[in-house]
Amino acid sequence: MGRIFETRKATMMARWNKMAKVFTRISKDIAIAVKAGGPSPDTNSTLRRVLQNARAANMPKDKVEAAIKRASGKDTTQYDIVLYEGYAPHGIALIVETATDNVVRTVANVRACFNKHSGNLGSTGSVAYMFKHMGVFRLNPEGINQEELELELIDHGLEEMGEGTGEKGEKQLIIRCAFADFGKLQHAIEEKGLTPVSADSEYIAENLIELPEEKATEVLELVDMLEQDDDVQRVFHNLG
Repeated sequence: MGRIFETRKATMMARWNKMAKVFTRISKDIAIAVKAGGPSPDTNSTLRRVLQNARAANMPKDKVEAAIKRASGKDTTQYDIVLYEGYAPHGIALIVETATDNVVRTVANVRACFNKHSGNLGSTGSVAYMFKHMGVFRLNPEGINQEELELELIDHGLEEMGEGTGEKGEKQLIIRCAFADFGKLQHAIEEKGLTPVSADSEYIAENLIELPEEKATEVLELVDMLEQDDDVQRVFHNLG
């Protein structure tokens, strides 16, 4: 069983205040989930996962309810999930996940970010082979017998389990599965009476590349710029 021991480059991961952007991303996730499976979290596991993430991000309840109501309407914006692949400076691979209602606008903006920071926007498949598409659950480890939980979840798709930290440095238990097993593992975790801090799909780099701080900062400047774009949901990379 693989183990995860996440590290944080705190001195290099400075970010602008992204609270509003986080709420925008979650609102789009809600819209996509409601369109696909309806407005009830009791019958829509994807929406249930998104609402967990909204709580973890301290998104106000009225904003969550408003997002569900908008998504339930006939005239709501239709978003498509589109992935872009490319290279940041110094050979770092990037996958950019977007939720867009205008692909022409989105690809132009993403390309402009790459160009401004000496990166290269590639074609589909140019870097995806370096990543695994996985379901990722983050739990508060307090009161959890990790060895027991690991054994119980193996039959439900668990591939990796280990220790990590949250955005504020808090300890977390990180559980990963193949994306195809996301629903099965989510159900098993809920059956255990555990509520994840967050649950999402992520592109996990197979191998990480270490760079000196100065070069890594150049990469993260591109990541920052991409993350500020309204259409960009998340950016994944193989910087160690």
